[in-house]
Amino acid sequence: MVLLVLIAISAAGVYTYLSWKVDADRTADLKVQRIPELVPSARKNQPAYQGAHPATLERPDDPYPYPILIGNIGPYMPLYSGPLRYPFYCRTEESGLGQPLVDNQEGIGVPVYAKDNAGRKTSQILGYSKDCLVTTRVKYFYQRIGTDQFFPLYTANNDIEQIDINGERVPFVIRVETGSINRFPYVLAALRGPDGTEQRPDGRYWNQRLIYQFRGGVGIGKVQGRISVPGLLKRRAEQLRSGYAVAYSSANQTSNHYDILLAEETVARVRAQFRALYGKELYTVGIGGSGGAIQQYLLAQNRPGLIDAAIPLYSYPDMITQIQYVFDCELLEFYFDVIASDNPKWRDWQARRLVEGMSAVSDWATSKALLYDFGMLLRSRKPHIFSGSNECVAAWRGLTQLVNNPRYVYHADRYAPRVLQDAHWSYWDDMKHLLGTDDHGFARQTWDNVGVQYGLAALSSGKITIDEFLHLNANIGGWKAPHQMRPERYWKYGGMGGTSRLDGLLKFSPWGHHNMVLSPDKGHTPAKRQQGDITAMQAAYLSGQVFVGNVDIPIIDLRHYLDDQLDMHHSFSSMSARRRILDANGEADNQLIWVTRRPHNPVNEAFEAIDDWMLSRLANVTQTAGESRPVDLQDRCYDDQGVMIAQGKAVWDGEWNGKSTGVCAERYPLYMESRMVAGAPFSGEVFKCHLQSVEQAMSVGLYGSVNMKPYLSRLKQVFPEGVCDFSRGDMARPIGLMDRSQTRPVLNLVPPDDR
Repeated sequence: MVLLVLIAISAAGVYTYLSWKVDADRTADLKVQRIPELVPSARKNQPAYQGAHPATLERPDDPYPYPILIGNIGPYMPLYSGPLRYPFYCRTEESGLGQPLVDNQEGIGVPVYAKDNAGRKTSQILGYSKDCLVTTRVKYFYQRIGTDQFFPLYTANNDIEQIDINGERVPFVIRVETGSINRFPYVLAALRGPDGTEQRPDGRYWNQRLIYQFRGGVGIGKVQGRISVPGLLKRRAEQLRSGYAVAYSSANQTSNHYDILLAEETVARVRAQFRALYGKELYTVGIGGSGGAIQQYLLAQNRPGLIDAAIPLYSYPDMITQIQYVFDCELLEFYFDVIASDNPKWRDWQARRLVEGMSAVSDWATSKALLYDFGMLLRSRKPHIFSGSNECVAAWRGLTQLVNNPRYVYHADRYAPRVLQDAHWSYWDDMKHLLGTDDHGFARQTWDNVGVQYGLAALSSGKITIDEFLHLNANIGGWKAPHQMRPERYWKYGGMGGTSRLDGLLKFSPWGHHNMVLSPDKGHTPAKRQQGDITAMQAAYLSGQVFVGNVDIPIIDLRHYLDDQLDMHHSFSSMSARRRILDANGEADNQLIWVTRRPHNPVNEAFEAIDDWMLSRLANVTQTAGESRPVDLQDRCYDDQGVMIAQGKAVWDGEWNGKSTGVCAERYPLYMESRMVAGAPFSGEVFKCHLQSVEQAMSVGLYGSVNMKPYLSRLKQVFPEGVCDFSRGDMARPIGLMDRSQTRPVLNLVPPDDR
C-alpha cells in the first residue's frame, strides 16, 4: 500500500513538472529583445526615498490636454511617480488592441511586424516597441438576451437586451473607450446615449457615479498586463445597467506591479480622461479584491479625494507588511519538514499552526502538499503522505521565491536571454527607485527577523516545550542577501530563473532552502537572522507603501470566509486594517466589515449601501465619514444563503481588540500569523522591533509562567542581539510621518533624464 502511495506521489510530481515544462516551452510570439542602455538595471548605492509622505504633498499639474482624441496616444511619461522601468513586456495583442506602436529601430523592446493584405503578421519587422503604446479607440458592446455576456455590437442580430433607465426602455449597449495611459491599457465604459459619437459620448443615461475597478495578484513589474473588455463588462453588469460608469487600467492590477504611486498616478490620469468626456462625477467608488483592496486603502490614505468611497474585497492593509509573515512561511515549513522531521509533533498540521498562526487542516491535502511530498522523495526522505496542509503551503508556497529572489525569472519565455541575465527579478527591484540599492546594485529590502521569538505564545501557554521553542528559534535563520541568491529549484509561476529543467527536477526544493541562511549543525550554532535595511523600511513608510490607518472615506470591507479552505485571503487582515484605523484615529466608524460564505455575494448590496452613505455625506460635508454613516449600516456577517447572522458594533470583537468574542467572530474564527504568535501587535505593521535583553524580557514576564532562567545562557546564544519588545512599536517608523502642518511641496520622483 505504502509503495503504491509513493508511486502516486512521484507520478503526481512528475506530471506537475511536465505540465509546467510544456507550458514553459510555448515560446511567446514576442520577446523583449533589449532594454535601453541609458537605463542601467543595477545602479549601485542609490539612496532610498527620504521625502515627506504623499499625503502631505501636492501633486504637479498634468500638462496633457485631455481628452485624448480618438486615434491619438495618451500620456505615457511619468508625471511624478518615478522613472520608466525596463524591461516592459507588451500585451496589447492579448488585450485585443493590436500590435503596439513602433517607437524605436534599435531593437529595444518587442518586435512589431508588418501585415499582409489579409491582416496577418508577416516576418518583416517594422521596428520595435519598448513602451507598448496604442492609440485611443471606441467600440460598442451589447448584452445578449438570455445571457450575462457582452459581445461587439456589430454582431447583434435582434438579440440586444433591453433595460429601464430614467423611465425609458433602452438597449443595453455600452460605449467602451480603450487606449494607453502611463503605458498601460485603460478602459472607460458607460451606457451609450442616443446622440453620442466616438469622439464625444452622450452621457444622458449616466447616473453621475463612477466606479474605479481595481484588481489583485502578486506581480514584480516588467509587464504591461492586459485588459478583457467583455470580462470587465460582465463583472460590473449590474452597475452598468443602473447607469454607473466604470473605469479601469491594467496599471491598477497588482499582478502587473505593486508600486502604489504609479497606481495612484494612473487613476488620476484615467479619471481626468473620463471627466474631460463626461464631466465631473458625483463621487468615485473603488472596488476590487486582494491587491485591488490594498490599492483602495493606500490611495485613500495617500491622496484624499482620489476615490471617495471603497469596497475592498478579500482585503489586506498593504503588500509590504504582509511580506513579514509570508517570508516566515518557507523558513518554518523547511524547519518542520526537514530540520525537525524527527519530531513527530510537527507532522501534525495543527501543531504547526501553534507557531504559524494561520489556518490548518489535517484531513486533506492540496496539490502543493503533493509537491512537498514529491520533494521529500527526491531528497530521499520519507514523505508525510499528504496528511494535511496549512495556509503557508496551500496559499503562500512559491510567493517568497517570486517576490524575494532576483534570480527567479517570472515568465522567462517573454524575455530574450540577454534581458534575463541583465535584469533583477523581484518585487524589491521593481521598487528600487523608492527603496534604494546596495553596494552590489540590488534593491534594498525591508524584511527582518532579528529578535523574533517564533512560537512565543505557544511556549507561554504550554503548548510547545522549552526545548522545542529553543530548537526552532536556533534553526530558523533567514534569507540570503540578494547578490548571494541562486536560481530556484521550483517551477511555479512559469520559470526557474536559470536553473536547467533537469537540475530543477533532481534538486527540487519547494522551500528554496538553498537560499536560506541555515545553521551548520542543526542549531547547536544558531542560524544567523536577517537584518533588514532600515532606510528601506523608512522609505516604505515615507513613500506611502504602508497603510497606517489615516483614512476618512466610507469603506465596506467585504469578503467570503475562506480561512478553512486555506486560502491566502484570511479574514484577520480586515481586523489588521481596522486596528490601524483605530490606532490612527481613535475610532473606525468609517469602516464596516461584512463577511459571508459562498455562494452568497452581497456586492450589489454594498454598492447600494455606499450610495446611501455617500449621499448622506454629501449632504453633511462638515461631518466625517463615520459621522455621516446611516444608522442601519453596521458590521455584519451572513450565512451562505444570505441570511444575516448578526450585525452591530461588537460582532467582530475578539482578542485583537481585547474584548470577548463577538457573534460573527465566533461563527467565522479569526486566525493570526507567525509574527502575532511571536508577540507582534495585531495591526501587523512592525518591520523592525525594538530589542531588549533576555534578562529584561524575563523580568517583564514575557514568557508568562514558564521559567526560562535555567535556559538563560542558551537564550542569549540564540538571540545574541536580544529579543523583540513589541510594546515599543516599529523602530523603523519615521517620527511625524503624517504631519500635514508642514508646507506642502510638490511630489516628484521622476529624474531629469526621464522627463
